[in-house]
Amino acid sequence: MRVVLGEDLVLLREGMEHLLTAHGCTVVASVGSAPELLRALLDERPDVAVVDVRLPPGFSDEGVQVALEARRRVPGLPVLVLSQYVEQLYARELLADGAGAVGYLLKDRVLDSRQFIAAVRRVADGGTAMDPAVVERLLHNGPRREPLDLLTRREMEVLGLMAEGRSNAAVAEALFVTDKAIDKHINSIFTKLQLLPSKDDNRRVQAVLAYLTYVHHDHQEAVGPAAGTTRKQQK
Repeated sequence: MRVVLGEDLVLLREGMEHLLTAHGCTVVASVGSAPELLRALLDERPDVAVVDVRLPPGFSDEGVQVALEARRRVPGLPVLVLSQYVEQLYARELLADGAGAVGYLLKDRVLDSRQFIAAVRRVADGGTAMDPAVVERLLHNGPRREPLDLLTRREMEVLGLMAEGRSNAAVAEALFVTDKAIDKHINSIFTKLQLLPSKDDNRRVQAVLAYLTYVHHDHQEAVGPAAGTTRKQQK
């Protein structure tokens, strides 16, 4: 798996390089600024990019903006964003195109090598890897919209755990129910979200994206032209 790293803190960047290499990944570029990151992403077309939200020269949201620009130029380019704090708008912006292959983790998760590597691989495979803290903030803020209003509280809990990248068995374990019960909830979610089976059955990712992005347009309408100021908040 070919990886591009964008992180301005040298020690953290080198630590992630070592960790990724130890798990069989090839770091094809490791950079510390937004301009370098954009060039590396477009030149290397990696299997996944691991990107800090804040990068030089402005130390605001350059990492996210580079990731979005790279995904516009290379549709579906897998990107895992790292941040010191939860910022809902960044997560929504990444999820807005509905293409999947995105993740948003707090930097503390890097300390858990197994969790970090699992998230990197999940994003590279086209899935989503959202930090539990990010998921919770997204789920409990903002207006709800159809057909998501049709989901029961338990179905919302199941979908939230799915958004974290957990398997059906892991969701069942977290909620102290049987695998069969989780299968039933997930099938109900698919039905309510009108996600029908297909040859390239990707309903799980589609359901997660639908759930995590349900407030994206409402949020944009609420903040209007001033949205740029919000993106300058501390990550």
